[in-house]
Amino acid sequence: MLKFVTVERSMPEKRLATERNKDFHEIYAEYANEKAKEQAGRCSQCGVPYCQSHCPLHNNIPDWLRLTAEGRTKEAYELSQLTNTFPEICGRICPQDRLCEGNCVIEQSGHGTVTIGQVEKYLTDTAWEEGWVEDITPAEERPESVGIIGAGPGGLAAADMLRRAGVQVTVYDRYDRSGGLMTYGIPGFKLEKDVVMRRNEQLEKAGVEFVMNCDVGTDLSFAAIRGKHDAVLIATGVYKSRDLQGPGSGAQGIVRAIDYLTASNRKSFGDDVPEFESGELNAEGKRVVVIGGGDTAMDCVRTAVRQGATSVKCLYRRDRQNMPGSQREVANAEEEGVVFEWLSAPKAFVGDPVTAVKVQQMRLGAPDASGRQTPEEIEGADYDEPADIVIKALGFEPEELPKLWGVEELSVTRWGTIKAEFTTGRTAMDGVYAVGDIVRGASLVVWAIRDGRDAAEAILEYLDGGEKAIAAE
Repeated sequence: MLKFVTVERSMPEKRLATERNKDFHEIYAEYANEKAKEQAGRCSQCGVPYCQSHCPLHNNIPDWLRLTAEGRTKEAYELSQLTNTFPEICGRICPQDRLCEGNCVIEQSGHGTVTIGQVEKYLTDTAWEEGWVEDITPAEERPESVGIIGAGPGGLAAADMLRRAGVQVTVYDRYDRSGGLMTYGIPGFKLEKDVVMRRNEQLEKAGVEFVMNCDVGTDLSFAAIRGKHDAVLIATGVYKSRDLQGPGSGAQGIVRAIDYLTASNRKSFGDDVPEFESGELNAEGKRVVVIGGGDTAMDCVRTAVRQGATSVKCLYRRDRQNMPGSQREVANAEEEGVVFEWLSAPKAFVGDPVTAVKVQQMRLGAPDASGRQTPEEIEGADYDEPADIVIKALGFEPEELPKLWGVEELSVTRWGTIKAEFTTGRTAMDGVYAVGDIVRGASLVVWAIRDGRDAAEAILEYLDGGEKAIAAE
């Protein structure tokens, strides 16, 4: 250990932009065993591991880095999966630059952070290759059943833990494949789909029942699900896109990010996607403008490049330093040919179908209540940006679940998210829990996994009579 003074930070080899922007394969190669040991050995084994405390799952990062450095790869994997249901997924898509790696002690001292995410990915990928990932086999079956609405990371993490405890689990989802945004939202160049599918297969093999193409409130009522199961977990995520305002915002050619990314991912599965074939959700040969500065916007611009767009531009109303998306993703996008127009916001849209975005140039003014500087318009500073397709990537909001499901007693916040205890996911309705983005608002996959695991523990306590006893007191 402690090699950070003499050994430099080294990421796995990244495919050339001119090569990777033509396909949807992941852009980073895998560490070789010796390279993984070398990079794990850079960990300083500090007394206060900020990497661990800033990880939502509080993964025991220093210990599994030490085991990796010592060549004890299987032990390192076993330790890493004790706190994380999907470590190979987090290793690929977590914004480590804002979480564990961004708080690495040696990074603060100028030596370059330990490549925690890449080592985490290496450990579990190796475990799958070597057959170390064991089937989920409960020691004893339980008679209780839990219904989980939503097959995203939060719901699947809870399903994993509950099934390991012997609980009978049924997962309901509106899509035809489980995985939520991991399947249909995140592009393959960040998370190849076989990585998600093998986890789905593991859960199916373990006895988790999946009821797909099931739109709760339409195909099946919430009351029916609640009546069938001893407890219910709501893990629907947030899929309602924030909309654009301004003249021409309803023009043909202005599309939602979730529709655009879903169409692209469906094509990667070989599905028939009429909206893609018609060109409505296909950027090939088009001038593309993406509006937004989060990770979804980065997914959209990089997808458009791979589809063969003639130009791809991203408008964001603040500057680079204040954007919410990963700086690593911005750098990857720039390498692939994306042009970022900072301090720029859409003012109006020209044509129907759209032919241009009228762009208003901005400057940063006084800080708002959160401390971020508020964008202000620069009077007279606007221009037309040619566009054949405009993708709205402005974030997501919760659907009105009490109204859609006919469950008025399901309490929500003023933002429309479900009111639930953050530590347990428990709602005011007996035996009903909620986790992930439908509680937090749009957030990270790793937080959904954390919430799903916490809720699973609370549900097991409830099934054992613990929470009922507490409530009775």
